[in-house]
Amino acid sequence: MLEVLVGLVVLALALIALTRTAAVQVQAFGDLRERALAGWLADDVLTETRVAGRPAPGKSDGRRRFGGRDWRWELDVQTTDVASIRKLDVRVFAGDERAAPMAEVVGFSGEDLQP
Repeated sequence: MLEVLVGLVVLALALIALTRTAAVQVQAFGDLRERALAGWLADDVLTETRVAGRPAPGKSDGRRRFGGRDWRWELDVQTTDVASIRKLDVRVFAGDERAAPMAEVVGFSGEDLQP
């Protein structure tokens, strides 16, 4: 009888550990999904800026609903050594957070970069 009780305790501890591992994996998958969506949105903002033409230097920001969630993005357009090329820095934040961006993308735009 004692052996059965010890076996059940060992089994219960193993099941608790497996449950904890599964919960951690689900959380990691959710974080990965959020970062992927933020990266896609950053790429989208970068592409829209490139397609719109030669952007003026300066900062802009906006909000967008993407992937079933609200995001805030910031775009920083900077001049480069080549007058016709601009450096584009895009940062995407989850909701109203301002601490650390979920995604950052850097790109360039200009006539000299067209094929």
